This record gives sequence, structure tokens and C-alpha cells, in this order.
Amino acid sequence: MAVLGIEEFLVAVLLFVLIHFWWLNRHTPITKWPILGMLPSVLLNASTIHDYANSVLKHHGGNFMFEGPWLTNMNFFVTSDPMNVQHITTTKFENYGKGNDFRDIFEILGDGIFRSDSELWKYNRTILHSIFKQPSFQFFIYKTIQKKVEHSLLPVLDHAWKEGMQVDLQDVFQRLTFDNICSLVLGFDPNCLSIEFPNVACEKAFNEAEDALLYRHIMPRCLWKLLKWLQVGKEKKLKESQKIIDKMLYEEIISKRKMLGGGTGSSTLADESGLNLLNALANEIGKGKIDDKFLRDTAVNLLAAGRDTISAGLSWFFWLVSTHPFVEAKILEEIRENLPETEGDWKDLGVESLNRLVYLHAAISEALRLYPPIPFEHKCALKSDILPSGHRINSNTMITYSLYSMGRVEEIWGEDCLKFRPERWISNRGEIIHVPSYKFIAFNAGPRSCLGKNISFTQMKTVAVALLLNYHIHVMEGHPIIPGVSVVLHMKHGLKIMLTKRSM
Repeated sequence: MAVLGIEEFLVAVLLFVLIHFWWLNRHTPITKWPILGMLPSVLLNASTIHDYANSVLKHHGGNFMFEGPWLTNMNFFVTSDPMNVQHITTTKFENYGKGNDFRDIFEILGDGIFRSDSELWKYNRTILHSIFKQPSFQFFIYKTIQKKVEHSLLPVLDHAWKEGMQVDLQDVFQRLTFDNICSLVLGFDPNCLSIEFPNVACEKAFNEAEDALLYRHIMPRCLWKLLKWLQVGKEKKLKESQKIIDKMLYEEIISKRKMLGGGTGSSTLADESGLNLLNALANEIGKGKIDDKFLRDTAVNLLAAGRDTISAGLSWFFWLVSTHPFVEAKILEEIRENLPETEGDWKDLGVESLNRLVYLHAAISEALRLYPPIPFEHKCALKSDILPSGHRINSNTMITYSLYSMGRVEEIWGEDCLKFRPERWISNRGEIIHVPSYKFIAFNAGPRSCLGKNISFTQMKTVAVALLLNYHIHVMEGHPIIPGVSVVLHMKHGLKIMLTKRSM
């Protein structure tokens, strides 16, 4: 007769304890396990992390403290409470920076605006704001996206319609926005969006980097640091991706320096042939203010923001509109009412006319509410503080606020918060209702509010008008639409569609 050894007995006891513990907590959205903390619950739900975080926040009234495994320093506070978000982003802004954890995770961004704090952040923001506010640059942005839509997006979609091809609209938008942001920031078009759908190394590198950065969030810091040191798995791909991105950026920086004569040139924003952000920034080299690394860091931050946020926003917008025929009809009616009476087409709508498209603006806002391109944000408390919810935050505690969850809070948006209803944004007078940024958080809030908010709306409206006037979009039947696991809220399986040409 076999006799259990001490090892088998201890394993049996451990399994019994774990199963019993799970049984007692089986109805709790997140379980704190002995030694391992709450990490197992997160890992088991990693494939649906954003909806899982939303359910946990809802269960805990909008706030909870995540506790990681022992000795990992992985504890952080999670919130979707708008009063807490206002406190963190505005009222006590100076007490909440990015923190060391954020800087470690997003080291690829260098010292750019999204990763910097204090005086460096202020300098980054000031110099970018001075360029963004110039009318010549705003007009250049509009003409660049209009040209890209006319000469790349519509020809590609027209080819797909004629050939009866299935198209991944999310991939199309990622290529479109990458080409566009490269033109705006670097002054060259990599031509990712063409009928051949070429494989462009740098565009692919951004996708690889995003995947790796998400895993840095849900993996203990000591573990991903070890993988980075060993150069295996996602960390190896991240390093390879950064090399590809840096190679492209530094080649462009060297090119601009030569064009400007090593900093002594006279290219300005008024010179349309040299109109791009890198040229505008490179002009400062001769003044001793900016070096090549600053240019690289600024460029990579703007490329990441201009490519991913707009492409993700467009993908969710077109999925929602295509599955809500009433909304689509109202947008089309509004666009046609604002077209010139005689042979007007989408190119005849300038920026002022785009701003008159109230229902379109509302529909885009509604899509961004439900599916914010950046689903969560980080902050770190410099000093101990007490939040409006009553929770005490110790110094160096990381705080994550879920933008995805905040778009699903009934106290802010009502009992129909899960419905796509653009009308909630329009007043009885037919004007856009202003929602405070700490409630509608898609463009962040407080001093760190997105500098490119108006630019983003202009680009999204331009694409929406051109595409909706020309085509009717049919999402493939049975195609799953769920958020992917990434730091940007892309669709996990893309947006597979077929097109029908629309008669004007």
C-alpha cells in the first residue's frame, strides 16, 4: 500500500487551501490570493483587461487598491471617479507626475512631452504650443490630411470596391494616419497606404512596441526587467522595434540639419516646401536650445500620438456608425446640407464648414467616450494626499485612472451609458454641450490636456465626410469586434468590411 510522502502531503494541503479560497471568493470580480496578491485575477482576465477593469471598478464603487505579489512593489490605486480625476489632473496637478514606473515602462518615448515632468514638460509643451497655434501650421495640417485622403485613401477604397475585396479598415486607417503624421512631423510620406499595402518596417515597429508596453503593465517590474536583460520575448521585439524607429528618425534629423546648413538655414513655417514640425524645431538648433536627442524624443512622441489615437478613434467611429443606420443617415443629411449647392463635393468643405457639422462632432465625441484611444492613464503621487473619495494616497503611490471605465459611469452619462447616442451631446438649441474634461477624459484634463484636440477633430471629420459621402460600409457578418490588449484601444481582430459605392 502506497504511503504519501511529506512533499505530496504538502502539495495536497496547498491545493485544498487554494481551491477552498477560490470557492469562497468565486463571486468577487477580483480576488486577493495568498502571496500572489491580485495578480492571478488580472492575468486570467488579461485578454479582456479593459472590460474586466471596468467590472472591478463598478463592483468597488469606482475605486480600489490593486495589491500585487509580495515584495514586488506592484501596488497601485485604480479609479474611475471623476472627482478624483479632477483632483489628480487639475486641483493638485503639481503633486501628481508621471513617476518612475511610467518612465521605466515608456522609456522608448525618451524625454518627450508624454514622459516628462516639471520644467522639462513645461518646456516641451511651450515650444509645441507655439507651433500648433500658428494659423499657417493649422492650415498646413488640414491641407495635408485632405491631400492624403484624396490621393491615397479614396483610390485604395475605390480599388477594393471595384474588385469586390474585403478590407481591414483599421489597417487602412493605421496606414493613413502613419503617412499623414510622418508628413506633418518629419516632412516625408512613407506611402504605407497604397493599393499594394506594402510592409513598411517602421509602421510595423510601432505595432510591436505597443504590444510589448502593455505587457510591462501587467507583469511584475522585476520580471520584465529580467526579460529585458536577457533580451527574450516581448522585450527583444521592443528593442528591435526601437532600433528601427530610431534609425528612421535620426536619418530625417540629419537630413534636416543638412538642409538647414547645420542650423544656419532660414527655413520657417511660412515656407510651405519646408513646412513640418521637425523643420520648425530644427530651426532652434542654431539658437543652442535643441539637440538631436530632443528632436528625436519630440518626434517619436508626436508620431505615436498622431498615428495611433486618430486611427483607433476612426475605427471605432466607423464601426459604430455602420451599425447604427439612423446615425449614419443624420450625418449624411447634415453633410449634404452644408455642401455648396452647385456640384459640391467633400473637398469643398473647409475647416469652417467642418466646424458647423454639429451632429458629426457629437457622433465622434460619442465614439471617443465609449472607446477612448488611450484607455488608461498613469500618475504618481509626489507627497501623501487624500482624494475626494476619502482614500489616502501615500507618497510614491502609482494611480491609474481608467478612461474606458469613465465612459461607462452611469452617474455621469445616465442609465443608457452603454448606448451609442450622439444626441446626448447636443443641446435643445442645436449646439454642442460642453462636458468638463475630467468627465469626458478622451483628451485628458487639466494642464496636460491634449494640445492636438482640435487638430484631431479636424482630421477625423475630414476622413468621415469623404468616406461617408462616397461609400456605404458593411461590417462582415460574424466578424468579432472586441478591444485588443494594448496600450492603445485598437480592435483585436481589425475591422473587416465590404464597400458599396454611394450615389451622391
